[in-house]
Amino acid sequence: MKIKYLFFLLFILSFVSGNAQDIPLNVSYIRVYDFLDELAADQIIEINSTVKPYSRMFIAQKLVEANNSLKLNSRQKKEIDFFLNEFSQELNTLPNNGYVKFWKNDKSIATLFPPSIHYRDTLFRACILPVLSLKTMYNANGLVIQRSIGAEFNAMIGKNISIYGSLRDISNWGDTLSSYHFLNNEPGYEYKEATYGGDFSDSRGGIKLSNSWGSIGLVKDNPVWGDSYYCSNILSGRAPSFPMITLHLKPVSWFELNYFHGWLISNVYDSLNYYMDNSGKKFYRPANKFMAANMFTFTPFRNFNFSFGNSIIYAESNIQPAYFIPIAFYKSMDHLLTKGIGAENQNSQFFINFSSRNLKHTHIYGSVFVDELSFSRFLPDNPEHNPISSKLGIQLTNFPLANLSAVAEFTTTSMITYKHYPLLTYASNSYNLGHYLGDNSREWYFMLKYKPIRGLDIQLSYIHP
Repeated sequence: MKIKYLFFLLFILSFVSGNAQDIPLNVSYIRVYDFLDELAADQIIEINSTVKPYSRMFIAQKLVEANNSLKLNSRQKKEIDFFLNEFSQELNTLPNNGYVKFWKNDKSIATLFPPSIHYRDTLFRACILPVLSLKTMYNANGLVIQRSIGAEFNAMIGKNISIYGSLRDISNWGDTLSSYHFLNNEPGYEYKEATYGGDFSDSRGGIKLSNSWGSIGLVKDNPVWGDSYYCSNILSGRAPSFPMITLHLKPVSWFELNYFHGWLISNVYDSLNYYMDNSGKKFYRPANKFMAANMFTFTPFRNFNFSFGNSIIYAESNIQPAYFIPIAFYKSMDHLLTKGIGAENQNSQFFINFSSRNLKHTHIYGSVFVDELSFSRFLPDNPEHNPISSKLGIQLTNFPLANLSAVAEFTTTSMITYKHYPLLTYASNSYNLGHYLGDNSREWYFMLKYKPIRGLDIQLSYIHP
């Protein structure tokens, strides 16, 4: 037992060599991710867009790298100046340009527009940002107005510890989306129904230990795996955030490993797990549901990434240590753990993804999500089909016109690709973890976006399901 703790201690201590921080920037910050994609397609920077969210430190480093390029147009230069101010904490400075200040000294600054408080010294750096937004949506089914209010907190302790948190209280007025949340690409939440629409809250956060080549963390967030500009078919990030242990390793420039073990919400009652109130009424608890997943990314040459990985959703009375092995093939382990005793197998998946930005201004990408594969089902005389979801897309940036981008994306998903027994289905809080349309679906997505000046996007999109 002492040897086990010694190994764990050595593993932790190995991370405190080197200077690095890892605060994930949630995928809801579309403008930042969209801008990095643009810079990568223009071959100004190089990124692995297969796994998100990116860390704030990674984004800051890429912005600094791009700022030294001579290929930027005038709008891109202004975008970088703006975002460098936003990521001043990662650059060990205080924000300056464009901020209306309330106070400022050598260690801190408080701004009125945008509202924020920043602090830094030799040991501790932190930032508090209030969040307030208003969103309206209208179609033939009616009008929805969404209000969001909350705050975010980011902090760095020393050279290797990161802490972050986010809390938003969100209200919908109108013909609320809560009744139709399974067939739209809006973020998933657990709604509290109300006569005027619906309320919900979104809380994310975590703590990470990191160095220059990797990080480990305990977080609650929305992982997105697979290249896409509308909704990934591997992990879309649309389901409500869930707690997980994460591992990220990048020991060399041509290889990267991402892994997590998460605690999902099954929304299936466990008849043996309940508590009673004073009146004797039973309140049943949801059955346990866990997920382990890994993604290996190889970069054989510049601007090209090939990734593959696998995952498993399992439901046991407790966590299974075998699924904490980050490089395992989980279906094989599942057969060892369950097949021999005649128990029902767990739900395992396999996926691949490629991303090419080898043609300037062009991003070609694709992904395949496989629930189960039998080569006999590929034969033309076999009426059965493999449960597979496939995506193929192309993005053009600053071509043929500057500040103009276009996306064409096709997704097809066969029957029972994501579905399984209720407790083991590929979902959390009853939201599919993959593509929002789910099984037996097909979708074309087209988008044109024009950015005439910094901060203004004009977007036209068309979806044909």
